[in-house]
This record gives sequence, structure tokens and C-alpha cells, in this order.
Amino acid sequence: MNVELFGTTVRLDETAVSASPSELRRQLAAYESGARRTFDLDVHRPDGFVGNVMEAMAQIPYGETRTYGELAATLDTAAVAVGGACGRNPVPLVVPCHRVVGADSLGGFSAGGDDGLALKRRLLDHERANR
Repeated sequence: MNVELFGTTVRLDETAVSASPSELRRQLAAYESGARRTFDLDVHRPDGFVGNVMEAMAQIPYGETRTYGELAATLDTAAVAVGGACGRNPVPLVVPCHRVVGADSLGGFSAGGDDGLALKRRLLDHERANR
């Protein structure tokens, strides 16, 4: 499903959460307004490495970031592998891959298409402003 968030269309795989599309949209709208910091949704994480990275991303607190290298160290892997797994996150924002950044840059962001990095910056700014 596509959702509009901060003026950007974001693609989410609604089959990866145990909630109706309307509930998912409601919680995303509350996040965008600053009324919600976490999502009350059961996420179906894939087995294996991508699921492990998603679990690690889910542990990053609202308004904070971790580097690809920091997550890689906790998972005993390479930063580039973590970046690849972040890009396969089926529910960006719900599992906050935007909170994973490069050591010297924002890194990438698969959500938001051509506006992905601008959206990532907007999400990080939004969370810092609403802590």
C-alpha cells in the first residue's frame, strides 16, 4: 500500500503487519502529527538476516540513530550487509530504518523513491523536535 507521509509517497507492505490498512494509516498519521512515537503493531519479520536486522532497528529509540557499523558490530556482520537488509525492510517507519545512518552521512533510504534521503532527513528532524 502507498501512504503519504510528510509530502512523500511511501510504499509499505501491509501484509507484514497484523493490522488493517486503515489502522496502519491511522497510526502513521498519529506519528506524523507528533502524537505517536511507537507503533502498536505486530510486525512479521522474515526469518534470517533481514529479520535480525529489523529486530535490531526496532530497538533504536525514537529520536536516536545508530550507524550501519554499530548495528553490524552487534550482529557480527559487515556494515554494507546491514545497509542491504535495511533496504529490504518491508515496513519502513514502522520498523525505523530511517534511524540507521552512515558514519559520515545519512546513508541511504529505500522509502520515498527519489525523495528518499530528503524524507529520511525530515523523519530524523521530526523525531528530534518531538522528543
